[in-house]
Amino acid sequence: MNELEQTLPNSTQDETTPAENQETAASELVMPEPALDITMGDMETDLPAAAAETTEASSEIEIPWGDMTLADENEEIRQADEAEPPTPPVLEQVVAAEEEAEAKPPARRVWYVVHCYSGYENKVKKGLEQRVNSMGLQDRIFRVVVPVEREVEIREGQRKNIERRVFPGYILVEMIELHEGDPPSDEVWYAVRNTPGVTGFVSSGDLQRPVPLRQEEVDKILKRMESEEPKVHVTFRVGQTVHIIDGPFADFRGNVDAVDMVKGKVRVLVSFFGRETPVELDLLQVEKV
Repeated sequence: MNELEQTLPNSTQDETTPAENQETAASELVMPEPALDITMGDMETDLPAAAAETTEASSEIEIPWGDMTLADENEEIRQADEAEPPTPPVLEQVVAAEEEAEAKPPARRVWYVVHCYSGYENKVKKGLEQRVNSMGLQDRIFRVVVPVEREVEIREGQRKNIERRVFPGYILVEMIELHEGDPPSDEVWYAVRNTPGVTGFVSSGDLQRPVPLRQEEVDKILKRMESEEPKVHVTFRVGQTVHIIDGPFADFRGNVDAVDMVKGKVRVLVSFFGRETPVELDLLQVEKV
């Protein structure tokens, strides 16, 4: 027993030694707390100074809208609305534009004479009509006319219907009246003037600007074109020697005494037994010698 008793304290002593060692190690781990407290203490002492600097910096920043209130904003908006006139609705603008267009007098329709290359009148007419359609000028350029008249021509004893140009090298254009500085007039002038084959408008004297025809002149030309009865076109002239090719006086020769273009007759002086006898013949019964 004594030996056992002697041994137990030693074992007990030995068993408690690790616990003491753990407490000793834990105490050693807790020992750095004072240093941590010192660091935190330093930070706490530094924070008030940093906060003071932040407060001073923020006090130096000026915010321009800081003093504005909702009432001031409403007042400025009201003043801006009063300064700017109210914009009319779209419908009112459209109505105002239509009323202004109706108040403006319509452009006067007139006829101009346009000079072109002789023999190219029909080509110029066709080209101008194509330009009118492509440029959308139907409301400004209305008609293009090549003045012609129908005639009956006698050639080699045969009657032929032909169309003869009344004014070779010229065409008539019905369009709006041209005014200097007017954009619609400038566009119309450009369309006509730059048509292939056109050399320019017929101007008056030193004005160097297109002058429209008088309405009575236009009416006379159009009436001449609309004549139903074609005129007989002959090249006979008084005193000219002709050969009679048909009728009782065939193979005779005589001199032209008169030409009746309306009836298509010619009076020829034929010599019988030494004396001249007037004979009225149809234009188809004679020919040039």
